[in-house]
Amino acid sequence: MEHTYSVGSNPVYYDKQNLHVLFAGESQTLPLHQAGPKIYDYYLLHFIESGSGTFRTEQRKYELGQGDCFLIHPGQLVSYLSDEKRPWRYRWAAFTGAEADALVLQTGFTPQKPVLSTAEGSVIPAAMAGMMQAFYANKESAHLTSLGYLYLIVGEAAERHISSSRLSGAESQVKRTVKQMIHYMASQYAHPVSIEQMCGSLGYNRAYLSRIFKQETGLSPVTYLLKLRIEKSRQLLRERPELSVEQVAASVGLTDALYFSRQFKRFCAQSPTAYRISTSRPGEKQQP
Repeated sequence: MEHTYSVGSNPVYYDKQNLHVLFAGESQTLPLHQAGPKIYDYYLLHFIESGSGTFRTEQRKYELGQGDCFLIHPGQLVSYLSDEKRPWRYRWAAFTGAEADALVLQTGFTPQKPVLSTAEGSVIPAAMAGMMQAFYANKESAHLTSLGYLYLIVGEAAERHISSSRLSGAESQVKRTVKQMIHYMASQYAHPVSIEQMCGSLGYNRAYLSRIFKQETGLSPVTYLLKLRIEKSRQLLRERPELSVEQVAASVGLTDALYFSRQFKRFCAQSPTAYRISTSRPGEKQQP
């Protein structure tokens, strides 16, 4: 088996950017090829295209093969060894920067769990190859291109880790769907969206979503969305005295100011104007 090794380095010099891909490479290793034990001062992700080998951290040893990834964290003592009969072929990419820790945290990679098994059709090897090609082109834009590929890799890794940690069965699906509903309402409350639109966006009928939402939260979706809007309006009434009641209502997705005032009084036991007066600081000018 012929040994191959190639690496492309980012033509843009690393000067403490928030996120920076340092280099990307690929290699067909020889039997019993070993790296380490050693430490790195950057993140180093490997994707195994074929063959097998052993990755060892300070905590444990992992037997890895085709489709597996392992992430080396900065400052961690690690070593990795190719199999004697089926040495691995892998790709790698190194990255660093002030935002690197937070980015890795989103993927679920930790020093205690630094490995990931991908599914068929993974974007990771193609993304790493794309980084190399961009670096070989030696253009200033390669820096941005490599970050795009890095985010593709992180996106897949995060989804794989989330999927592997989810609860199984129908209960898991229900909780995920309710969480999606809450996220939808939290991001769309300022627009005059309806529960029907949300159901259509999520691909479920209204009766089913209403049932599971109340089961998980104790509230109907309609009530939850209305309470969310009223809570946001209370914040605006306190913090933005220059806004009229009509403008506050429109800002939380309720275009009928009279309906907004009725619902506000229903939940807060006072009108929007009375609430604003009761929470205002002395000397503040109130809007009608």
